[in-house]
Amino acid sequence: MALLSMVMPPAEAAALLVVPAVLTNLAQFATGPRRLATIRRFWALGLATIAGTLLGALLLGGLESHLAPALLGGTLVVYGVFGLSRLALHTPARLEPWLGPVMGLASGVLTGTTGVTVMPVAPFLQSLQLDKEDLVQALGLAFSVSMLALAATLSMDFTAGGDLRLAAASAAALVPSLLGMEIGRRLRIAISQAAFRRAFFACLILLGANTLLRAVAF
Repeated sequence: MALLSMVMPPAEAAALLVVPAVLTNLAQFATGPRRLATIRRFWALGLATIAGTLLGALLLGGLESHLAPALLGGTLVVYGVFGLSRLALHTPARLEPWLGPVMGLASGVLTGTTGVTVMPVAPFLQSLQLDKEDLVQALGLAFSVSMLALAATLSMDFTAGGDLRLAAASAAALVPSLLGMEIGRRLRIAISQAAFRRAFFACLILLGANTLLRAVAF
């Protein structure tokens, strides 16, 4: 998203990424072992995410707001710093029922205004101390809901997503997206997990900082 936003408006960049993002995240969710249990546990978070995405996209100006590039850059920097810090967050079970929808709403607003789905829902799900498979499946569900809601807003006349040209380009982007996933998988095998993690989050910080500085400068 940040790379594309350097060469095109954020709304067009998000529209281009919708199809590959939805399909890859749905696959991540669908291939997990506990689909129904994941839906039952996180349905409220999902509904709040949809509401937040609509709020961010339709009421706060969405990806066509002049603040969108700055919000995108800031979100990537915060997520990158969080990833490098490796903070061990923990959410007590008694707080999950009400904190989940709050995190979903906040993530939805950021998705609707930046096109980035990870904050703060990813750190929140990590804080629930889920096992690896459950976490991957929960993230797949959360990101799928976010991107489907964003796709709905982009299909409206309010944003650039209604352009059929972008819809076709988004479908075509699935192939390079799958290629990128395979390259990432091989890199994870080739280098240590710690080195891959540091490089990944450092790149996010650099991309976010560049996007933020460009937004402030212009």
